[in-house]
Amino acid sequence: MEYVTAVPHPPEAPGPARAGRLSLAGALLAGALGAAVVLLSTRQRWSEGTATVAGGDFPLTASGSDVTGVPASLAIVGLAALVAVFAVRRLGRVFVAGLLALSGAGTIAASLIGAGDSSALDEQAAQATGDTAATVAVLSHTAWPYVAAVGGALLLLAGLLALRYASLWPAMSSRYERSGAPRPRKAPTVDPDRPEDLWKALDRGEDPTGA
Repeated sequence: MEYVTAVPHPPEAPGPARAGRLSLAGALLAGALGAAVVLLSTRQRWSEGTATVAGGDFPLTASGSDVTGVPASLAIVGLAALVAVFAVRRLGRVFVAGLLALSGAGTIAASLIGAGDSSALDEQAAQATGDTAATVAVLSHTAWPYVAAVGGALLLLAGLLALRYASLWPAMSSRYERSGAPRPRKAPTVDPDRPEDLWKALDRGEDPTGA
């Protein structure tokens, strides 16, 4: 008597459909979270210092939007690009995905540059002292610029996922698009055994014997 031994097969690699779903979920999560982190970070305090006036030291603070408006603007552009990926196809989708990735890279660069920028506080010091040459003293920076850079990294990740897997993602359905052309009307069927159908066809200017 022969025995048949079942040999286990190795697990199959995930197919394109599964890869498309996973990449889509990851891009949506990374893009939305990254944009939210950037917008939240730019509203926080990025730097602080003091200016010397007649009455003593005057405290100064600058938020992320005071230092630079680039990260917040790029976050909005990236979020719009993430939504637009589903409205375009082929080369248009590649272009929009590239714009999303560039928005993330630009956000990282602008946030890191703003982490050491003191121009916003220098302007406040000049206004507080009335001296255009005055600069801020005892300058310090917070961690919020680096948090904004992390949000930019998430936007960059979403853009890279879109560039790699956007061809597997669904697009907006075209069944709701209106072409404006009238639909052809189907001619009624003429039964030669029914005289009333023959007369109706003649009234419409049709030849009932043409078929």
